[in-house]
Amino acid sequence: MTYWLVNMRNDWLVDCLRLNIGTVKHVGEYIKNEASRFKKEAIEHKGLNDLVSYVDKEAEQRLVTGLQKGTETALNIKPGFITEENTINKEEKDWQWIIDPLDGTTNFIHGLPVFAISVALMHQNQLKIGIVYEINRDECFYAIKGGGAYLNDERIKVSNATKLSDGLLATGFPYYDFDKMKDYLQILNAFMRQTHGLRRMGSAAVDLAYVACGRFEGFFEYNLNPWDVAAGALIVQEAGGQVSDFNGGDNFLFGREIVASANLHDQMLPVIQQFWQT
Repeated sequence: MTYWLVNMRNDWLVDCLRLNIGTVKHVGEYIKNEASRFKKEAIEHKGLNDLVSYVDKEAEQRLVTGLQKGTETALNIKPGFITEENTINKEEKDWQWIIDPLDGTTNFIHGLPVFAISVALMHQNQLKIGIVYEINRDECFYAIKGGGAYLNDERIKVSNATKLSDGLLATGFPYYDFDKMKDYLQILNAFMRQTHGLRRMGSAAVDLAYVACGRFEGFFEYNLNPWDVAAGALIVQEAGGQVSDFNGGDNFLFGREIVASANLHDQMLPVIQQFWQT
């Protein structure tokens, strides 16, 4: 792997990224191997339509072990963790990894090839490293704060489209909290009429990575968790895009709603706000 950030002051973050990309890809191999023999009988239910499997749990444990080792080697600190499957107790620390071991579990279970590992390193609530590894296409998106965004060693930038009418947008659908579904459907209807279309990939991490590299011009969704969006949000920002909550503020990490775009924020937000009441 070519490391392009050698002139940055924070060379130790580059070392941390390098070591932990290796961990993420190694765990990705495990997930890919399990996908070929996974049986639906292995599904567990955390809640309504909230699915999990032994693959999620094992992948998370492997990520925690590897990320902890890599971070201690590069930064000489023991990080805390915010994880989806709670395989390790959450600790309030200055440095924390935010982990989604398998973003797109429903796709994985049904044999649909869109799922990813998403990990982000946060320091005092500021995102510093983001890695999204889309396993089936072997596409590793990554960024360091202030160092740009990359896909498999190639610098990436958001789309240069400046009109909503030229944009392809991504979104997700709620799978258990349907209280605001009527409002959300109105937003979908409005965007369908004003864009090239909407896509629902089933993985917020992949959606965000695709905004970062210009495949989508924008993405929006509500009822998300920090592990769904942390890595992808940083990658979008480092690729030149904008990220906010539905009000245009910066509470997208823990506020459970996110808008990410290339150059369309000023056009997307009014559409969302027309129908969405927080």
